[in-house]
Parts: sequence; structure tokens; C-alpha cells
Amino acid sequence: MSIVDTITDHVREHRSGMFSDLLFAVVWVTIVELFFNFVDGPQWAYYMFMLAGIVAYFGFFWSLELAKNQQQ
Repeated sequence: MSIVDTITDHVREHRSGMFSDLLFAVVWVTIVELFFNFVDGPQWAYYMFMLAGIVAYFGFFWSLELAKNQQQ
């Protein structure tokens, strides 16, 4: 199996998850960018908000999984 076939299979298996990950990242970065363009805060705070996106990502998807499991 070639590397292209391997990548294609991986994308087919994880398509919806990859899309939701990308969407979350784009929305988070857009919100932080707009906020700091409006507020004109310090550079260190900008980077901290970007890093907080990692925590927000795992928190959001963890709570989403919990809600789905409680619904079943």
C-alpha cells in the first residue's frame, strides 16, 4: 500500500472528526484575532489566549462526549 493510499484511508475514516477539529481551530483563532484587534492587548496575552484554545478544545469535545453518553 502506498503512502497516498494510506493517507486516503485515514481521511475517509476520520473525515467528520478532522472537519470538526479544523472548524474549532478556525473559529477559535478568528475570535482571538478579532478580540485582540479590538482591544490591542499585550503580545503575551495574545499567545496565552491562543494556548488556551488547546484547553478549550479538549474541554469542549470531552463535554460533548459526556453529553452524548448521558443521552444514551
